Amino acid sequence: MDNKLAAPLSTLQWVPREWLKPNDYNPNKVSKENLKLLTQSILTNGWTLPIVVRPDYTIIDGFHRWTVAGEDPLMSMLDGKVPIVVVKHSERSEDIYGTVTHNRARGTHLLEPMKAIVKELMGEGKSVEEIGKQLGMKPEEVFRLSDFSKEDFLDMMTKGVTGFSKAEYVTKI
Repeated sequence: MDNKLAAPLSTLQWVPREWLKPNDYNPNKVSKENLKLLTQSILTNGWTLPIVVRPDYTIIDGFHRWTVAGEDPLMSMLDGKVPIVVVKHSERSEDIYGTVTHNRARGTHLLEPMKAIVKELMGEGKSVEEIGKQLGMKPEEVFRLSDFSKEDFLDMMTKGVTGFSKAEYVTKI
């Protein structure tokens, strides 16, 4: 194995989150909904990807993991620490390349494979609520990917609901 390729993993360690600092060039932005999904992913799967930093603890990749680690429940569950690997680049341009290529290499999700995933999960009896929570989708998105009729989907959404509240007519007094 090429020592250069393995070098970052040999530096894997848990360090206080406050040691890290964001870089000043990251073009990647994530919505609040996706930050919630990232937190859910860490809670479900554990911490699977370390934050990539320079020797001075400037973040090359993992800014959003670092962000959610600063909020509860992760902050208290991790005792304020985050996993890092250190990458030593000789030029700032290499840090920038690292940030952008890490982000772009993650890719995007295609429609047909996502439909197959939702169909499989629903076929296993997973609820719309669970699928939505675990995949970061609103019920409408699960419906669009499910290939169920509107009526069948509404039946699934209301399964287990024993009654509805009585509608009231409210007027301004």
